[in-house]
Amino acid sequence: MSNTERIIRLKTVLDRTGLSRSTIYRKIAEGTFPSQVKISIHGAGWHESAVNRWIADPAHYREEEPAE
Repeated sequence: MSNTERIIRLKTVLDRTGLSRSTIYRKIAEGTFPSQVKISIHGAGWHESAVNRWIADPAHYREEEPAE
């Protein structure tokens, strides 16, 4: 079995979370929802595992800060 990370697009995130598009982007700005990852010049998506962590515990989710 492959252990690769899947990238999911906005429509899938909307379906899985039940949030609106504007709410997702507001929560990203607040740091309470996973940030997008760029997948092409005009495309972006989310790491499926990050969205799954948010779904498991949305009230306590915080974006992990990069190590310096």
